[in-house]
Amino acid sequence: MTEHTTNNAGIPVESDEHSLTVGSDGPILLQDHYLIEKMAQFNRERVPERVVHAKGGGAYGTFEVTNDVSQFTKADLFQPGKRTGMLARFSTVAGEQGSPDTWRDPRGFALKFYTEHGNYDLVGNNTPIFFVRDPIKFQDFIRSQKRRPDSGLRDNDMQWDFWTLSPESAHMVTWLMGDRGVPRTWRHMNGYGSHTYLWVNGGGEKFWVKYHIKTDQGIDFLTQTEADDLAGADGDYHRRDLYEAIRLGEAPSWTMHVQVMPFADAPDYRFNPFDLTKVWPHGDYPLIEVGRMTLDRNPEDFFIHIEQAAFEPANLVPGIGPSPDKMLLGRLHSYPDTHRYRIGPNYAQLPPNRPQVPVRSYAKDGPMRYEPSHTARPYAPNSYGGPAADTARFGEPAGWATEGEMVREAYKPRRDDDDWGQAGTMVRQVLDDAARERLVGNVSGHLLGGVSRPVLDRALQYWRNIDKDLGDRIATTVEEGAERPR
Repeated sequence: MTEHTTNNAGIPVESDEHSLTVGSDGPILLQDHYLIEKMAQFNRERVPERVVHAKGGGAYGTFEVTNDVSQFTKADLFQPGKRTGMLARFSTVAGEQGSPDTWRDPRGFALKFYTEHGNYDLVGNNTPIFFVRDPIKFQDFIRSQKRRPDSGLRDNDMQWDFWTLSPESAHMVTWLMGDRGVPRTWRHMNGYGSHTYLWVNGGGEKFWVKYHIKTDQGIDFLTQTEADDLAGADGDYHRRDLYEAIRLGEAPSWTMHVQVMPFADAPDYRFNPFDLTKVWPHGDYPLIEVGRMTLDRNPEDFFIHIEQAAFEPANLVPGIGPSPDKMLLGRLHSYPDTHRYRIGPNYAQLPPNRPQVPVRSYAKDGPMRYEPSHTARPYAPNSYGGPAADTARFGEPAGWATEGEMVREAYKPRRDDDDWGQAGTMVRQVLDDAARERLVGNVSGHLLGGVSRPVLDRALQYWRNIDKDLGDRIATTVEEGAERPR
């Protein structure tokens, strides 16, 4: 027997197809509550889309520790033999909800671990670096990648205008314009924590770390032509690929590694180790395996589990803390604030965000709250059974000491602190001849897509600053392309 339809209160409805009217041809009656409910619910189906990382997909899985790193951190999820449930979300940065998956863009790589000490969120990208190093420039950067306010169109000229006036972007732009700017699938890309984080072990010893989550499927990419073709043929190509792979039992996996820097190395390291536009050379700090994450369960409802998923770098469990990275410190506020705007102040009670341990918080009330706070009184301290902070176990903050006057300025320069060096090293030592040729084609094609002078002249000089030979090749290709009739 078919189960009967109900309204949102569980009351059986009289018809799925016909409104309540006066006679079969008469006017609709306002007392048809089910009709009103359906229309009102439909009008409110969408929550505001994310300003960045709007288009994406994800899945649930498990993280299993495969190597003992307890000498570096006391974090529960990284102890030997530990298995922790998790959720991953992958996304593009600049596009809207309906944008193609295969636009050239960085990819978000957000992980939520449901640990015994609450949720730990590692919110990174498929690149180890980023375009800017100070959060005061982030909003401007994103607007330069979005649509023009006058025409509503995306504009390459805006992008290059911002990039060429922000030389710290050079390393990230080189990644973006190279092969990894369009991964073949989400399964074929690496993830990175990108920022530097603090790890603290059981004895209180501190270390700086960077996360590398390497795909076990192997790195693969789409050429610009392939990406353009797929953008028109299947705008949901990456979302579909992940869902279908898991549905067919081909669960993708990634192996997590960390680079570990002794705490005392940071002050005298040759460049600022907290600069988000820089990588740490593996020769200085080699990769150490931590564990493997496997995604093997598609969400039963995309909206509930992926669209309402809320990741935030401020979710740091005991044994893990932030670093002086300015971008990371800005994100500690920005992410939970945007969740409160987008899906409400009680977003942490939604299924994908709900911790899998008891919550005893003094937070209370607000729209859509349905879990009580489990406190004897709504204030602390109180005389009626708490809860109370366990200072003996968790009272040591994962922090660092600093001193100085309040200033608005860049990081203090160090011996190897410059904006072009690592990008140039990548071009000359990491890319092979074929990859350099594709890089020239990708950059030239982008510059020929509406970039005007003087921005174009600055862009050509920008690439010569990265690598003189590469910049000259790009300039020649652009000049030849500009001369061709269109």
